[in-house]
Amino acid sequence: CPLQMTGSPFFALALSLVLSTSCWAFSTHSSFLPASFTLSSERCQSYTAACSRSAKSQLSMGMEIKIRIVGRKNGSEAWLEDAYSMYDTRLNPSNVGVDTYWHKNNPELVKNVMNDADKGHTVVLLDPTGKPKTSEQFSEDVYRWLDDGGSRLSFVIGGAEGLPPELKYGQDYSGGSSASGGNKKGKKSGAGGGRGGGGGQSQFQLLSLSTLTFTHQFARTLLMEQIYRATEIKKGSGYHK
Repeated sequence: CPLQMTGSPFFALALSLVLSTSCWAFSTHSSFLPASFTLSSERCQSYTAACSRSAKSQLSMGMEIKIRIVGRKNGSEAWLEDAYSMYDTRLNPSNVGVDTYWHKNNPELVKNVMNDADKGHTVVLLDPTGKPKTSEQFSEDVYRWLDDGGSRLSFVIGGAEGLPPELKYGQDYSGGSSASGGNKKGKKSGAGGGRGGGGGQSQFQLLSLSTLTFTHQFARTLLMEQIYRATEIKKGSGYHK
């Protein structure tokens, strides 16, 4: 913004409205004002548009969701990426932003997840051991998790062999190496808040999107659709029927 405005995005939006009114007043009643107080219509419009863009940008960044996943960014099939991008675009009008962070291996995933937790962000692990939930329940949970995490929420999707044991069972897990993972049958997704077994208890909530088994790339796209659906349920739109 040309005024180098900082602070609340709602203040930014209010200021842009004030500038819009001022521009109308100056252009309509400029004959009653000294020349030094007049403001050109073009400059008013420039200030107003810039501040409005700034406000919208800050509002859209209000709540941030990360999807942390083990894999290659270009490893998904094109149709999955197209579907993910469609829901990403549909989320633009909301104040929920979603970004995917790809990690090359389990140790890198664990390190970044723990960094999120240390910052106070809510961390939710996708795993088949959680209890299934309805989309309405998931919507409520998403906004509660965002509130608990200071508007920051991280979903974690393991690789083809599932979540690293250190995340699923806790940092004191000693039953195997995180490099090999814990689920040889592949990654499942579903929705719930159960806890993993087998040597410890995770400090994070577990979410199951389904009792069916999906590839981790497919789970990412399914999660994205449910995040979008959650925002539409919150709005009360006709998308969720």
